Amino acid sequence: MTQIEGSHGFLRRPSFGPPQHVIVGRFALVAAFNLVFLIVAAGAIWPRGAAQALPLAVFALLTGGALLGLWLRYPHERLGLCNVVTHFRSTLVALAAAPLAVPAAFHAQERLAWTALSIAVVALALDGFDGWLARRSGLSSDFGARFDVEVDAALALILALLVWQADKVGPWIMVLGLARYAFVAGVGLVTWLRAPLPPRLRRKVICVVQLGALIALLAPPVQPPFAQLLASVAALLLVWSFSMDIAWLWRRRNPS
Repeated sequence: MTQIEGSHGFLRRPSFGPPQHVIVGRFALVAAFNLVFLIVAAGAIWPRGAAQALPLAVFALLTGGALLGLWLRYPHERLGLCNVVTHFRSTLVALAAAPLAVPAAFHAQERLAWTALSIAVVALALDGFDGWLARRSGLSSDFGARFDVEVDAALALILALLVWQADKVGPWIMVLGLARYAFVAGVGLVTWLRAPLPPRLRRKVICVVQLGALIALLAPPVQPPFAQLLASVAALLLVWSFSMDIAWLWRRRNPS
């Protein structure tokens, strides 16, 4: 999901846990396999050149953040299939970013829109499965929850950019892609926003609506004015959800 229960303390290394280099090494091996998959898939699906370079840049950014989080915050002695699934999701997100580098081809070839849509559907379908695996195996962690959130946020940003690039909705569609990052920026500037938020089913539901709407907007048959209506409903729900959390934090702030 693109909202997070609380972002403070993520970069504090725990005082317990296994040798972090072992976990990081295992994760790096998983990342290497996914990198090979990404290179092969990008070469087979997208036009050559920038469309293959951009996914690699997104992959490097998401993987680098995950490695840092593992080193500083992961408390378990096993990596677990849950984190493997989340990293594969991040690889799919990177793959879906390729059309951003070839807007002309994206406009001219309808199959590229369907391909990006299909990749995003798989990435969304796996969302929640990694959390279920973590709970089932006893490997739930702040790292895993944060990694999942960042993958969702990156997917939302890339999908929003693709929808804007397709000229179905104006630049205001970026509300659906940047809301999470705007909240994180606020956390860095406003002290009372750093307090942890209680779990809410609302966030999970709104996240699915947000990503589902963005995926639907990629479908070639979805055109204005229905595209603007769908995007407006999703954006209003997302803004409402963030507003509820901000209001909750405001009421519980410490004026001193």
